[in-house]
Amino acid sequence: MKKVFLLMTTFILTSAGYSQTAKEYFNRGITKFNVENYTGSIADFTKAIEIDPKYAEAYLFRGNAKESLKDYRGAIADHTKAIEIDPKYAEAYTGRGYSKGELKDYNGSIADYSKAIEIIPKNVFAFRDAYSGRGYSKYMLNDYRGSIADYSKAIEIDSKYAAAYYFRGIAKIKLGQKDSGCIDFSKAGELGLTDAYKAIKTYCQ
Repeated sequence: MKKVFLLMTTFILTSAGYSQTAKEYFNRGITKFNVENYTGSIADFTKAIEIDPKYAEAYLFRGNAKESLKDYRGAIADHTKAIEIDPKYAEAYTGRGYSKGELKDYNGSIADYSKAIEIIPKNVFAFRDAYSGRGYSKYMLNDYRGSIADYSKAIEIDSKYAAAYYFRGIAKIKLGQKDSGCIDFSKAGELGLTDAYKAIKTYCQ
């Protein structure tokens, strides 16, 4: 009887040693996400969520991984779940705003980016990306002045954000502001965005 008890105890301890926590699965998912193994990261984030259904960060990153695989509807569902768990999760609003934009729901995208801007932590790049994303959606709705204002805010936050100069330049061209738009293209080119020189050839000659 004593021997059986010892064997059972050994089995339980061994099994416990091999069981993984939600945090461990999440961390493994992050490692895979960072090397662009998105399908592998989704599997790990899903395991983390199975263990802890209220793991908002796991939903966020699973949504981000789905977004990277162009599964925008799946990403929206995960980001929405993260928001349900934490209504002030700014990064989830930003992620959902991006996916809505990719699905051409530009008004929904603007609403999510605007919410993120209201509540976002004081993180330079998170602010920058929220303004930039909202600027893009405004551009797609032909609100060029609104787009320019948001890209200008993104540039104010990060003066080396090449894409913001490029897209602000495009919006300015749409408004007939050729000289100012071409200066923005030139700045984007200086910062390493090669497409800016194609735009200069197209719009600035």
